[in-house]
Amino acid sequence: MRFYKGCCGNENPRGRRRPQHLYVVMNSVSPSAAQYLGGGLQDEGLASHPDGYRAPARDPARDPRGHFGYGSGSDGSREAAEEPDEVDRLKAKLMSAWNNMKYGWSVKSKTSFNKTTPLTLLGHSYLLNHEDEVERLSRAFVSRLWLTYRREFQQLEGSTWTTDCGWGCMLRSGQMLLAQGLLMHLLPPGWAWLDGQQLTDVEFEILKPRSPSRSSGVSLPAFPSSRSTPRGRGGTAEASKRTSVWRHSTETSLDRQAEAMHRRVVCWFGDHPSAPFGVHQLVELGKSSGKKAGDWYGPSVVAHILRKAVDKTSELPNLTVYVAQDCTVYKEDVMRLCDHSQSEGSSQSGSGWKSVIVLVPVRLGGETLNPSYIDCVKNILRLDCCIGIIGGKPKHSLFFIGFQDDQLLYLDPHYCQPVVDVTQGNFPLESFHCHSPRKMSFSRMDPSCTIGFYAKSQKDFESLCAMVGAALSSSKEKYPIFTFVEGRGQDYGLEGQSGVMPEQATRILPRGKTSGGKRCSVDEFVFL
Repeated sequence: MRFYKGCCGNENPRGRRRPQHLYVVMNSVSPSAAQYLGGGLQDEGLASHPDGYRAPARDPARDPRGHFGYGSGSDGSREAAEEPDEVDRLKAKLMSAWNNMKYGWSVKSKTSFNKTTPLTLLGHSYLLNHEDEVERLSRAFVSRLWLTYRREFQQLEGSTWTTDCGWGCMLRSGQMLLAQGLLMHLLPPGWAWLDGQQLTDVEFEILKPRSPSRSSGVSLPAFPSSRSTPRGRGGTAEASKRTSVWRHSTETSLDRQAEAMHRRVVCWFGDHPSAPFGVHQLVELGKSSGKKAGDWYGPSVVAHILRKAVDKTSELPNLTVYVAQDCTVYKEDVMRLCDHSQSEGSSQSGSGWKSVIVLVPVRLGGETLNPSYIDCVKNILRLDCCIGIIGGKPKHSLFFIGFQDDQLLYLDPHYCQPVVDVTQGNFPLESFHCHSPRKMSFSRMDPSCTIGFYAKSQKDFESLCAMVGAALSSSKEKYPIFTFVEGRGQDYGLEGQSGVMPEQATRILPRGKTSGGKRCSVDEFVFL
């Protein structure tokens, strides 16, 4: 999409004079080929500027954006600021309409799972060769909070955006990571959403050698599904009825309390300005990092935004967030954050411990994922204390919550749904839970990511350090993904307690490779 603004005496790109009118030229672009880069619509592989201007080629060694395209650079924002407000509004409306169309539908496809090898989901293992195990997996997966693009919410302050389609997927992935930490913090172990439906669009295979007469797998559809069911929503009327009957026969007062807390957590992620972890609040907190509505966010920037959001809210006085610095967790800094008596501005005396979410921004390779770290990532996802990984594949943010064999299991925020008014007492929860699991190969995982952990008590944090340390030592590489260090960051020349956002994150390169002078930051990971 290009915007031309003709003026008397100005020449258009072909040398002809244009009258003083605004022209909107729609390129012939399919939804699958279109990408949004630098605030405009762009074909993959092309570098057309929204104003029809093609920027000169950049020297990769000098390009601060890195190999993923636009990072935190401000070129696009400066050019946009120079344009009249009416042009900005028209651009936002057209791009919002395109994004809503692009992400408002999905192609139905089935995800295959192996019945003979275990599947890991956030520290729990499932061998899917029995109906009971499939039911356990179904309840565990559907109970995770699924936070996706939304449209028609209240306009973001200082912008014309009423949707985050096309630019907010990393914020949504970060919301899901934080939500998983909050579910562990506030709900009993093993909690599951009682109203959750069964998985849809899945099949289970027994892998056998390929033969002329048989395929490589025997597909055994485990659950009925309707072709008209939207992605992420579950099941048939019969399955819904069975679940409802089961729920009412087993529900207790503790279940009702847990359900009320579940609903409260969802409210905190609502798409309105007063929600402490909603997109309005996260965008506002991102301004101190040079971000604004419509920009793209890297996994490291989002980690710091989440820390600020938890620090700011009064809803969680017994929870704090620590963000590792330079791929290092300084244990004494964590202790000081969690100790009530040492917290800045604390009015409490005596001993006490805040639960902590530890976020570690890392880079698992250079241009692509270093295969030597795959086993290490698997071992981390096997831990009970792991709350997931925000990252994805190039230009596509995802929330990783498990794996089977050499494929990652994830929740995808790239689905545009209407906004839900969570201020209503009995708002529907169905759109906040996904029923269609998706997988992708480890080889497609982008190396930029942020890993999350949760520790409820001081003892849990000490166990976390030991278990994660053992998982990190499983790497075949000489250098671990990140490290735990005794002492404080300031002892090593770093300021503050996870409050300083480093300009450049440590890069972990495959053996024998050097960066070649090209600098890449964790925050130069661009998602669409």
